[in-house]
Amino acid sequence: MSDPEKTRATSTEHTEGPPQLEKAMEPTEAISATLQVTGGVPNPWGKGHLQLYGACLIIYLCSTMNGKYSYDGSLMGSINALPEYQEYYNLGKGGTSTTGLVFSIFQIGQMIGALFTWICDWRGRKITMIVACFGILASAIFTALAPTLPSFIGARFLLSFFSTIATVAAPLLLVEIAPPLHRGAVAGAYNTLYYMGSIIATFAMYGANLHLEGNLKWRLPLWLQMLCPGFVCILGWWVPESPRWLIAKGRYDEARNFIITHHANGDAHHPIVAIEMNEIESSLRDGQLRSAKSYFDLRTLVKSRSRLYRLMLAMTMAWFGQFSGNNVSSYYLPVMVENVGITSVNTVLLLNAIYAVTGWIAATAGARLHDIFGRRKMLMSSCAAMSVSLAVVAATAAKYEQTASKTASSASIAFIYIFGVVFAIAFTPMQPIYPAEVLANDMRANGMMMFQITAGCASFVNTFAAPIAMENIKYWFYVFFVFWDIFELVFIYFFYVETKGRTLEELDQVFEAKNPRKASTRKVVIQE
Repeated sequence: MSDPEKTRATSTEHTEGPPQLEKAMEPTEAISATLQVTGGVPNPWGKGHLQLYGACLIIYLCSTMNGKYSYDGSLMGSINALPEYQEYYNLGKGGTSTTGLVFSIFQIGQMIGALFTWICDWRGRKITMIVACFGILASAIFTALAPTLPSFIGARFLLSFFSTIATVAAPLLLVEIAPPLHRGAVAGAYNTLYYMGSIIATFAMYGANLHLEGNLKWRLPLWLQMLCPGFVCILGWWVPESPRWLIAKGRYDEARNFIITHHANGDAHHPIVAIEMNEIESSLRDGQLRSAKSYFDLRTLVKSRSRLYRLMLAMTMAWFGQFSGNNVSSYYLPVMVENVGITSVNTVLLLNAIYAVTGWIAATAGARLHDIFGRRKMLMSSCAAMSVSLAVVAATAAKYEQTASKTASSASIAFIYIFGVVFAIAFTPMQPIYPAEVLANDMRANGMMMFQITAGCASFVNTFAAPIAMENIKYWFYVFFVFWDIFELVFIYFFYVETKGRTLEELDQVFEAKNPRKASTRKVVIQE
């Protein structure tokens, strides 16, 4: 076996030393090759890894609570199609400014909730996630029982407040406990589970509308919102805490035991244990986690060029994830299909349910594909496909408006679904994960706060303006997003870094480069 000291990863620009055997590799291959020389790659199906995957499944349930595009988004979109709901709260049919307020209060709660995500650094990712889920349970009860529109809106604010805290803590925990060689697939699968919430919501609404009468049609699905947070409250205590948070708090033995158990499958002498411990300790020496008192001191986010670059990536990902046309299709799909001639409530609810299923399939596939093709290629391809899809939706919707053509109506609905698929396959797995990847350890909680605030702003603008826009300018609203998605593609090409295959600590070197985007896409070389 080769001496570990003789094996190292460098950039392709390395010129020092005598001629050596070189092989250009992706970062994932470089890490794997180094471990093969020093002790072998841990078995991803070993006992420790399987236990970790089980813990991740519990954390994944938090994704169903992310109301921007999950249970709440699909539920409220379906509820908004029911005459019983509209009559009970005296709401106008389809899209109105009052409907926009009912939807957008979730984004206001999200922005306020983001101001309290510092608890993740103070008390830990795990306990914050669990306590927030208890808050979601209470809020769901208030929502289901709300007798008036103001109380319904207030309960939705509380639901969003606690959901935001839970859905910040959960991806932070996932990114920090995921095995470095499989982080994209393990952590990326998190946001695909939002579709499970969406599927439960849409099929519950479809079944309730078929078999129930009166207000129970929409009250029962509101009660079901307690299902997933209830499981997290019960099972979350078996989830391990982040080793990075443990080391930051001086609990080195617990962190080491986690890495031994779950990343090395119980082998205390495996080289990955020393590699990860050294990288985490080195990273935290450069910047400790924030205390509660210093949390609102945002200088840690902007005190260097590299940190500004990281923050820019997190905030633009937040905006793109909410402002690509997806939020409109999530909340207002029933209105969109009504605009192209589909008026049956049962048909509208069924189309909403099928939309969730197709999105889940696409997002689940995308979680794996991100570790094969990389984040940049997936996101750019998605932007191009979204732009084309919305262009077809706009054209066919215009054709239907002018001629009432059934063919144009069918084509419009088909491309609404295609848009949902191409968005889900790239953006859905990475929306909470990519920002957590690019943010440094000591700025991750603060940065995710800014991520949530930015996402809330984008979603608020979108959901509040969308019903008014669809009522007044109709298909021209889609045309706006055609050009916006092209802008996203160009922006991602020039500025987004590739995180595939690098540990969170290795990304520090990428952001210190003169051009982080170029540094991240440069292949590394293994020299022996």
